[in-house]
Amino acid sequence: MDDIHLDNVDLEQLVLQENIVSAVGLGSMQLQIGIKGDPSLRETAMDRCRYESEIDRLFNSIEPVIEDLLINRGLFRLFIGFNNSEVRTVSIFDPLREEIHDAASFVSPEYINRHFPLIPYKQKTKVMRKLYAALIHSDLYKYLPKHWQDLTSKRHKKWQPMKKSEVRKVIQTLKVLRNLPEYYLRNFSISTVQSVVRLQFNCDGTQIVHAKDFDTFIKENLP
Repeated sequence: MDDIHLDNVDLEQLVLQENIVSAVGLGSMQLQIGIKGDPSLRETAMDRCRYESEIDRLFNSIEPVIEDLLINRGLFRLFIGFNNSEVRTVSIFDPLREEIHDAASFVSPEYINRHFPLIPYKQKTKVMRKLYAALIHSDLYKYLPKHWQDLTSKRHKKWQPMKKSEVRKVIQTLKVLRNLPEYYLRNFSISTVQSVVRLQFNCDGTQIVHAKDFDTFIKENLP
């Protein structure tokens, strides 16, 4: 059906259904979403040994740093490429720009303090709310069609960030997922704004999991 014949409620529902992770995150009935990748990678996954990267060798030291970045500093989104030790970060202090770091740098407290200012998690949450409120009350908001204005307004009213305990649980499970003997973790991203965790494995399969369901995902999928 042509969009012109749909009312705002129908358009909202269509937008939410079409995205893998919608404007309001994963749906309430979605524990996780799986995306299949290149079938040739799935078929040869068992023949490809895990490459021990620099981040693998340093991960015991880096793990608490990553947790600290998400809970005690300005980051709200973080990506880790385990095969190449690439870390991509997005901060509330500069939310439109992504930075790229070498994971090996994260063992240096001086490096962390230079690049990632401290901010309490509660205050970071307040800043996120203010950023969305500023958008909703700006002239830019007028450019959104009515169904997107409604979606954004509803999301803003009920939004809650990922819990600190959920962040800790996810980060402390990464090494286990990386060390799985067969389908091990290749890269990972987390968004505390959307409460979403993305896990890509060496079989090229990707799992997208809501933070509140992460425990269930682990229990159902770890041997």
